[in-house]
Amino acid sequence: MTLSQAEFAFVSNLVRKEASIVLAPGKEYLVEARLIPVARAVGAPNVNEFIGDLQKRPNPTHQRKIIDALTTNETSFFRDREPFAALTDVVLPELIKSRATVRKLRFWSAASSSGQEAYSLAITLQETLPAGWTYEILGTDISTAMVERAQKAEYSQVEVNRGLAATQLVQYFERAGAHWRIIPALRKNVSFKHMSLTAPFPPMQPFDVIFLRNVLIYFDVATKRQVLQNAAKILRPDGLLFLGAAETTIGIDDNYERVAAGRTSAYRSRTAAPAGAARRG
Repeated sequence: MTLSQAEFAFVSNLVRKEASIVLAPGKEYLVEARLIPVARAVGAPNVNEFIGDLQKRPNPTHQRKIIDALTTNETSFFRDREPFAALTDVVLPELIKSRATVRKLRFWSAASSSGQEAYSLAITLQETLPAGWTYEILGTDISTAMVERAQKAEYSQVEVNRGLAATQLVQYFERAGAHWRIIPALRKNVSFKHMSLTAPFPPMQPFDVIFLRNVLIYFDVATKRQVLQNAAKILRPDGLLFLGAAETTIGIDDNYERVAAGRTSAYRSRTAAPAGAARRG
């Protein structure tokens, strides 16, 4: 069966209301494919009846399952290598100089999905920071299921084969039955919590680097602008914001300037003093 116009409108309105994600017409097949496992899990014979029942009798738990299913995005360890190379080669050396008195860094992996990005950042910091330095990484996601999975820190053989070097697998993971688990020494520096980027941000200490990658593309312009403005409030004045390759602040929030960072680019507040870590692009 395929979704009716009314069924698709119900789902798209729900996702837009709860997550500010725009599902344009033409995404019916994607929605149905994502919701088939959800319908089966709750005992519905098919997606149409699952949605029809929700339209008649709202169920917050089942609606949460829909949000989780439709906001789970593609991820992998060290996805799009260039931002991680920029950290190692350019950004971290400058932060080590500018933070020499505190010797501590804070990173935020927004829309962290099942945790691979946050743990990739931890590996990068573990391998780059001098002895005596500490770091904290916060991972957040709108999907409660993904937050729970990230906290568990267990990945399949297929998942660890995507993006990780063999030496990193041996050094930072341990066997957990048929899966691999991040070692405690790395996990202690990384925490995860449920958070919607489109709701008012909870109180958070400032971050030196924010990874807000491959999530703005799902929002309309007004929502993108609000997310960027909120992120600016918790980014240190000389900190850097990394977006996905298809994303930009240009034409959305002019309070950011684009700067070169290695072979990629990042964004910094225009009020920040120029730093050697990046030059204007």
